[in-house]
Amino acid sequence: MQIETPPTEYERVTPTAERRGLIMINTGHGKGKSTAAFGLALRAHGRGKAVKVYQFMKVPTARFGEHRLFEQLGVPIEGLGDGFSWKSRDLEHSAQLALDGWAKAEATIRAGEHFMVVLDEIMYPLRYGWIPLEAVLTCLRERPPHVHVVLTGRNAPDELVELADTVTEMTLIKHHFKAGVPAQRGIED
Repeated sequence: MQIETPPTEYERVTPTAERRGLIMINTGHGKGKSTAAFGLALRAHGRGKAVKVYQFMKVPTARFGEHRLFEQLGVPIEGLGDGFSWKSRDLEHSAQLALDGWAKAEATIRAGEHFMVVLDEIMYPLRYGWIPLEAVLTCLRERPPHVHVVLTGRNAPDELVELADTVTEMTLIKHHFKAGVPAQRGIED
């Protein structure tokens, strides 16, 4: 490992704009997109802010680690789907669930009662055409100015990336699953 000298000088950027709601995207093929969004939700909740989490691919009865913790903390989290599409037995039903879920999420964003709304794994139904991209873009443009929206999932559409204030691409370097290590409680769920 090469040892670096810590920086002693840096360029200070002074913000000139007003604070406002942000659109943040966690995308890419690496692990941690949802986890990062949940971290933002916990940070906002810890500051006493109202947060709502929608999970587009999880079932309403999901009891993963994030559901258990958010329930204990009083952070509403709602599964809107029927599992990942490659396990679906009825893709038309999956598509309808995504569209119905989007209607709930859109109403929450537009109502302006939450500081932050997380749209976890929304990129799947967007890419499959189950939710019209233009409807999401319009909602994000028209949302109340104080509402932060965090969107997660692989392959974020270019139009969303362009609209967003912050985009982080998680890059896969190495993943335990490819080495034959199965999913584990507390890591993947």
